[in-house]
Formats: sequence, structure tokens, C-alpha cells
Amino acid sequence: MFATLRKWRQQRVLKSAAIPEPLWREALEALPFMAIYTEEELARLRTKVVLFLDAKAIVGARGHEVTPLQRVIIAIEACVLVLNLDMAYYDGWENIIVYPDEFVPGWEWEDEAGVVHTNDGPLAGEAMPGGPVVLSWPDVEASADWDENGMNLVIHEFAHKLDMRNGEANGCPPLPATMPPNVWKKTLTAAFEHFRARIDRGENTAIDPYAAESPAEFFAVLSEVFFADPTLLFHEYPRVYKQFMWFYKQDPASRTELLLDD
Repeated sequence: MFATLRKWRQQRVLKSAAIPEPLWREALEALPFMAIYTEEELARLRTKVVLFLDAKAIVGARGHEVTPLQRVIIAIEACVLVLNLDMAYYDGWENIIVYPDEFVPGWEWEDEAGVVHTNDGPLAGEAMPGGPVVLSWPDVEASADWDENGMNLVIHEFAHKLDMRNGEANGCPPLPATMPPNVWKKTLTAAFEHFRARIDRGENTAIDPYAAESPAEFFAVLSEVFFADPTLLFHEYPRVYKQFMWFYKQDPASRTELLLDD
């Protein structure tokens, strides 16, 4: 019964909240990494984007005005992660907050010794367990040029959201029943330790060194690479790429290699 009601509601949303074709195309053109997707996949993605925008409020903070184009760009990047997954991965929270620049979260935490710490450093983005995703628009905008900036802020923060689906972010999102958790953990742990050793040696890496901060950041950064520069991940950490391919149910490197051969 609930599944029927949900499907009925989704059909109502899709009929009443369509994205105008010019706006959709303009948003796609702002994201070069989306060029590998077929029209059939983009049509399915568009459906998910409409449902996502109906379910989530994307609001500006500190005077920032979120434009229709910004909303669609953010939603496309969020939904490409779940193109072949259940949208339920994003259930349980409602808001995306967009700042006109970096922001200071100002939250506090207590360590095991009882010492209270305050995070007063500026951030470009943050994903909160059970809470909103916070983004700096200039950093979202800069993410469009992967070759220049080597980052994709939206994919990074929404990868954290997938990771948080089963608790605090730890680098292991809820896996489908067909994926053995022990293989995921063994593969990601080995790759993380290898990458961290490279950073400790002072090696310059094509992958953002921030991935060495923790297993959670490793998963989020490598998710950026998987979607925005998949051949890099395929060649540097092929076993991780294989796990991501099974989890996300996508194989972007195979298409990127074809584009490079043209």
C-alpha cells in the first residue's frame, strides 16, 4: 500500500514540477563530466532530479540567492551518485544550505579526555549526520573545471551522506546484499594505508592529499575521482575502482577511455 502511494505521489510531482528543457541543458553543459551519459540515462537522472528537488529545500544563507540553475546543478551532481541506486539513500534529512563563500561551522565536540574543542576554521562544504548538507557556491562552481581544480564539492559531500546512511561516516556506506562487506573493508583499508604512506613520504599525487585524512574522507575524495576523473582511479587503485563500480552500479572509466580514443 505504501509503495503504491509513494509511486502515485511521485507521478504527481513529475507532472507538476518538470524542469524546462533549456534550464536542464544549461545545467548539463556546466558539468563536463556528464558528457559520458546516454540520453536514456540522462532522462532517468532528470526524473530523479525532479523528485530530489521536490524532497529537498535548497536555500541560501548569509545573503546568497540560490538561482534555478544553481538548484539544478547541485541536484544533478547529488543524483548522479544514486542514478542506479535507490533514492532512499537520501531519506531522513531535508535541507541543502548554500553560502556565498566559505563558512565557519562553529560546532563543538568533547574528546575522550573531556576537553571541549571548537571548529572555527573555514569550510567549503559539510555534511551532517541526519542534518543538512552545507555548500559554498564558489567552490561548487569551481568544481565544474576538474582539470583546473581537481575537486567536486557536491559529489564529495553527498558521498558522505551515503556513508552516513548507516551511522557516522567511516568509509563504508550500506552495501547491497551482493557485495561482501569484508571485501570492501579489506580493499578500501589497504588502499587508504597505501595512499596515506605516499602522502607521508611527501609524494605529489594526482588524487587530492585530503583523502589521507581518514577512511571517510578517502571514500568521499575517491568518489569525486570515480565520477569526475574515472580513468585516474582505475589506473591508480583498480581494486577500489572495481568496488565502486559494484556499489554505484556504474562503469564511467570504460566510457571515458572510449572518449579519449576518439
